[in-house]
Amino acid sequence: MTNQVEREIETAGGSVGVRAERRGALAIWTIDRPDRRNALSRSVVRELGRLAREGAKDPTLRAVIVTGAGDQAFCAGADLKERQGMVEEEVRDFLSLYRVSLRDLDRLPVPVIAAIDGVAFGGGLELALACDLRIASRTSQLGLTETSLGIIPGAGGTQRLTRELGPARAKELILFARRLSAEEALAYGIVQRLAAPEQRALDAAIEWAQPLLTGAPIAISAALTAIDAAADQPLEEGLSIERLCYERTLASKDRLEALAAFAHKRKPVFKGE
Repeated sequence: MTNQVEREIETAGGSVGVRAERRGALAIWTIDRPDRRNALSRSVVRELGRLAREGAKDPTLRAVIVTGAGDQAFCAGADLKERQGMVEEEVRDFLSLYRVSLRDLDRLPVPVIAAIDGVAFGGGLELALACDLRIASRTSQLGLTETSLGIIPGAGGTQRLTRELGPARAKELILFARRLSAEEALAYGIVQRLAAPEQRALDAAIEWAQPLLTGAPIAISAALTAIDAAADQPLEEGLSIERLCYERTLASKDRLEALAAFAHKRKPVFKGE
């Protein structure tokens, strides 16, 4: 990755292809290119990174949903029409842009849910894997299909899918360019929930996110950090990180509010303090 890529994401704004919406403490980021099956252009990837960076600074944000416009595609992957016009060095720069933007999405201190309506292939599934949780409609299809195009997943798919499923299952799905139904993706553990029959994944995701909006934000953020450390660190290092994360909650007013609410048999009101 290059400093130029970092600067592009930092200064991007109003890029075509992503619609950002706020519903109270919930942000919904929609890839809005239904005519291109919500494919990932450079402007889309750049804008997702910018939104993630802005979201990380927002103390009022409690959860994010990433989705695609319409019901045909969450995201069909890279914009191959745009990719055809790139020379090799431009492709390399685009991969760096992927890495930075999805890293910033992955590191958001609030839960991020991918709401998958329609297909999530290639870079689309890699985007979903950078989210904390995934929910799909019953008619969705998912897969890292890059080997069928003569390439491999280049936006973190080989790494994030392996961490989710283990190496053997990741090899099976990637080497054979498997396309999974929503039910198969649930059985594999790629998605954690399916929407109700005839329900859009976005609507199901909004319902699913509601407890996060009234939960204890410091505790939820600390839990995210500790859980992520379990995938990246040896056990002893992970336990040390868990202890540091616990200390964050121990010093919070939200912890005292939870104790007071329990004592008075009322629902706690968490303020992120």
